[in-house]
Amino acid sequence: MLLLVGLGNPGSKYEKTRHNIGFMALDEIARSHGLSAWRARFQSAAAEGMIGTEKVLALKPQTYMNNSGQAVGEAMRYFKLPPEQVIVLYDDLDLAPGKVKARLGGGHAGHNGIKSMVQHCGADFWRVRLGIGHPGDKRQVTNYVLSEFAKAETGTVDDVCRAVGDEIPRLIQGDPEGFMSRVAQKAPPPKDTKGPKDTTGAGSGAAQS
Repeated sequence: MLLLVGLGNPGSKYEKTRHNIGFMALDEIARSHGLSAWRARFQSAAAEGMIGTEKVLALKPQTYMNNSGQAVGEAMRYFKLPPEQVIVLYDDLDLAPGKVKARLGGGHAGHNGIKSMVQHCGADFWRVRLGIGHPGDKRQVTNYVLSEFAKAETGTVDDVCRAVGDEIPRLIQGDPEGFMSRVAQKAPPPKDTKGPKDTTGAGSGAAQS
């Protein structure tokens, strides 16, 4: 079994914010692969089913971003899963909008949701970093990640989430390079997007509850 985890904040207030792109991508994975209806489990909204030959449990922690690891850790302990059996999708300030990176393990780089994951689940889980760009001023980060995507960005966000939903089987099968390549082909980042250089090995971004 694998855990597929989207990070975000619960409630309609945060539904379309940049910080919730992990929830958005996981919703598309669940829709694309016919997972069950969402229900309350492990302090999360949970859906389950098969992706290819792999049984998966999708989780959207309802503990707010900063305590995401509490919910995921509970599920890991219940199923006796190691971190390598967990894939986490989340927003990344260090990637330009539309860019997607996947890797196993790493640090938290200031992302409070990932910091909580590391604390409760260990560091060696898979990370799918979904670029949201940076506002350009650290003082604006909190407002930026908790604000809704601009209308001009919604097409890119929808395309990326659909591509991630389509191609997640490649990552599940252990092919991160193929996953990233196919997502980039299906949802190429906007050419006029200006984002900071990707200088870190793991996603960053302030996370607020």
